[in-house]
Amino acid sequence: MSISRENAEHYQWGNQCEGWHLVKNRSLSVIEESMPPGTAEVRHHHLEAQQFFYILEGEAEMEREGQATVLQPGDGLHIPPGTRHQIRNRSSRPLRFLVISQPPSHGDRVTEK
Repeated sequence: MSISRENAEHYQWGNQCEGWHLVKNRSLSVIEESMPPGTAEVRHHHLEAQQFFYILEGEAEMEREGQATVLQPGDGLHIPPGTRHQIRNRSSRPLRFLVISQPPSHGDRVTEK
């Protein structure tokens, strides 16, 4: 069976942000997420999970250990375990991206104060 946003497990987070679990098992997580203009994730890191963010639509600003990088559609960024990071949508357009985590990052997150 193919998987898409229409049949994937859905959740909401932050300020009107959404996610769809495209792959969700003990060793791998692939999530499609969307963020409205002007929204941001909370700065955090993961103890064990490495992540790869891949931009599908819109423009993302990814802050990684204090360094900001602007990502366009077709751009990706690897986040090693323990790396403090935060994704933001500072643009006036919606942002849509994939987050690939190995192992899955849920339950492995440490939020910054």
